[in-house]
Amino acid sequence: MTRSCCEHSESDDWRERAACIGEDPEIFFPLSDVAAPGAEASLARAVCRRCAVLVACRDWALEHGEDDGIWGATTAAQRRAIRRAAMEPAPQARRHGGGAG
Repeated sequence: MTRSCCEHSESDDWRERAACIGEDPEIFFPLSDVAAPGAEASLARAVCRRCAVLVACRDWALEHGEDDGIWGATTAAQRRAIRRAAMEPAPQARRHGGGAG
C-alpha cells in the first residue's frame, strides 16, 4: 500500500496536524480486521490514540464511507457498525402514567 490515512486529494487542516504523518502507511492498512481483530491494527491505533485530530479523522472516514484501513483509531468493521447504528431508528420513549384509571 502506498497511501496513508493522512494522504488524500482534498486538503483539510486536520490532516496537516495528524500524528500519522511520516508513519509507515502499511500499518494503517492491515490485511484483515476480521480474522484477528485488533492484532494487526494495534500499532496504527497506538499512533491514533496520541493524535490531536483523532475525532476529525474518524468523522471524516465515517462521513465519506471509507471502508479500508484504520482511521481515527477505528477499523473498517468498527466504522461499518457505527454507520449501521446511526441509521437505526431511535427507540421511542415510554410513556409514563399513560393508562386510564
